[in-house]
Amino acid sequence: MSQPPRSVCVFCGSRMGTEPAYETDARATGDMIAAKGWQLVYGAGDVGLMGTVANAAQAAGADTFGVIPEHLMKWEVGKRDLTSFVVTENMHERKKVMFMNSDAIVLLPGGAGSLDEFFEVLTWRQLRLHEKPIILLNTKGYWEPLLTLMDHVIEQGFADRSILDYLTVVPDVPALAARLEAALS
Repeated sequence: MSQPPRSVCVFCGSRMGTEPAYETDARATGDMIAAKGWQLVYGAGDVGLMGTVANAAQAAGADTFGVIPEHLMKWEVGKRDLTSFVVTENMHERKKVMFMNSDAIVLLPGGAGSLDEFFEVLTWRQLRLHEKPIILLNTKGYWEPLLTLMDHVIEQGFADRSILDYLTVVPDVPALAARLEAALS
């Protein structure tokens, strides 16, 4: 019996952002996931970086598993042509289904929703509820303010420095591919 392909959950923006490099890296991430034979798990939107990652992964032949809450179907333009398309009742259920169907978590540039998703899986990791790798793609230093905030939280005594051990920060898609390859092999 063959094992199902590894699945990479990508959290990212439903907007494109201001830097062309964000779109470039989102497309390269989708291409890379397909080239490795992995499945993309993501928020099922067809807009912003989400749509870019999914369209690239699909065009390159990857299976795609999208999860979207009912109330975002119009706003995020639910992408129904995915390999698997799941509609949930709410955001919490969306995150749970995405997490349960992935072997690794990747965070590309994004806004409040992406941060919510990141902090939930980071908290679950801190509480020893999982050991899945969490990788931040730091395109053009996008996540530097987040890393500074995490240092501040640690310095102010609200987290142990070990929380940083639960995530890996990579500068580009080749480093992301290498880190995922090591984690998923």
